[in-house]
Amino acid sequence: MSLNEYIGQTVELTVARISDFGYFLTDGEEDVLLHNNETDRELQEEEKVIVFLYVDSKGRLAATTSNPAVTAGTYGWVPVVESVSGTGVFLDIGISKDILLGKDDLPVLESVWPKKGDLLYITLRVNRNYLIYARLASDQVIQEISNHATRKDFNKNVHGHIYRTARVGSWMITAEGYKGFIHESQRKTEPRLGEKVEGRIIDVKEDGTVNISLLPRKQEALDEDAVVIMEYLESRNGAMPYSDKSMAEDISERFGLSKSSFKRALGRLMKEGKVYQEEGWTYKKEDKK
Repeated sequence: MSLNEYIGQTVELTVARISDFGYFLTDGEEDVLLHNNETDRELQEEEKVIVFLYVDSKGRLAATTSNPAVTAGTYGWVPVVESVSGTGVFLDIGISKDILLGKDDLPVLESVWPKKGDLLYITLRVNRNYLIYARLASDQVIQEISNHATRKDFNKNVHGHIYRTARVGSWMITAEGYKGFIHESQRKTEPRLGEKVEGRIIDVKEDGTVNISLLPRKQEALDEDAVVIMEYLESRNGAMPYSDKSMAEDISERFGLSKSSFKRALGRLMKEGKVYQEEGWTYKKEDKK
């Protein structure tokens, strides 16, 4: 079997000879160079060594003793190191060469492409020219590695990474290994593929998967909405032409809040004595004259 057939995998080879710039390894029929930069120890002739085979930037078969996070046929979480518009994203699998996940395997909208530092669950694929590319884990693969949630997990705070995204929602795998779905109504913005998100479990399905909300709990939302209102008031010297009688469309346009959320936050601010209303306007309490 040609060494090319082992590209993207680890294989045990023997040191055939040593040169100034590295070691020539052999399977008994073919040789491959293990450059000095690709090993952290000295080797001896006839020594057996386990290496990962890949094609370098010049199209040559190469070897490294670095242990990659994934190989062809195995899966793992790897970080994104760069996103290139129109091309795809490059991933660090633990060798000197970054691996491309092409645009055809990414969402149509580049706004939800992974950014540097995001994590993707991938394997490697080798094309007919023996070049290595990344391949995202399928939903079935995620299902196989996932753990079942129970009713005890309901309302639990969770965090994890997005492994699939679409207009109707996003799918994530939590740190506990739960496979979760985030409906579009349960997120303020669409998360990136590979982005780490935090939310809470709002439903546990019979198959052990969960529904997750990225929206803050009501008390947290109330705090955030109140801050939005106060910041706007302060930007207008403590007075604004909005009150709990304002039109829902006007509130949504100005604050990005529903009228019910606006009224709850405003009611809280009034109860706390921070604001008051008068003739359709709202004022900061300390600004009343």
